[in-house]
Amino acid sequence: MPHIVIHLSGQPDPQLTRKVVDTVAELTQSVLDKQLPVIATTVQYIAAESWFIGGRSLAELGKSAFHLDISITDETNTKAEKARYLRAVFDAMAALRGNLHEVSYVHLIDARAAAYGYGGRTQEFRHQQAGA
Repeated sequence: MPHIVIHLSGQPDPQLTRKVVDTVAELTQSVLDKQLPVIATTVQYIAAESWFIGGRSLAELGKSAFHLDISITDETNTKAEKARYLRAVFDAMAALRGNLHEVSYVHLIDARAAAYGYGGRTQEFRHQQAGA
């Protein structure tokens, strides 16, 4: 169900990648109640010299940053759950990354069930089949 795209500042680091993926997956399960077998995650690194906040690069600022987009099926999580997730992800990333810039974003994308899915089936189809 959830598709997660994570951008991290800096140079590729396989150990950090694994820690971030594991941490985000755990939070996605525990806070948003999503199932691990259908959590798909991609991670990309962007050089600090190429990531700008307020017109200054992270290299200039001596900071790190991240951006996380997660697509979830609309109406499957409350506003309170989403707010808890946003805070938990930010806090976890701050613990994993040194000098994390506050302007690091988490974007929960509520996708319509009829326009989102995996394996060639929409989430709406899965919902209807589950209720049958």
